[in-house]
Amino acid sequence: QVQLAESGGGLAEAGGSLRLSCTASGREFNWVWYTMAWFRQAPGQEREFVAGISSGRSLDRINYADSVKGRFTISRDNAAKTLHLQMDTLNPDDTALYYCAADRTGALSTVARDYTFWGQGTQVTVSS
Repeated sequence: QVQLAESGGGLAEAGGSLRLSCTASGREFNWVWYTMAWFRQAPGQEREFVAGISSGRSLDRINYADSVKGRFTISRDNAAKTLHLQMDTLNPDDTALYYCAADRTGALSTVARDYTFWGQGTQVTVSS
């Protein structure tokens, strides 16, 4: 069984920073074979792609949503089986529940239904 656990959410002021982490566990979970991504969902909104990083088998491919390019940075620590999202220059539109997700296909999809495993989410709230 695969488990993803997010941490690092909280309250930040506009212009501030937060760093999210997602730790993976599970006997059958071969971390380096999975594409990892962050999604977010604000109240009343659909879950949307934030950033993704390809599997750890080769050079990392990275993709960002236009709304976070230049402000957010995704990275993965393969030894620690941990995914990070450094979020800088936050604004109130970034307020949402942030989810970590894993996909075995390696496609670096931006579509939520393509991801097999999900964490429970961590809340990020940005005040103006």
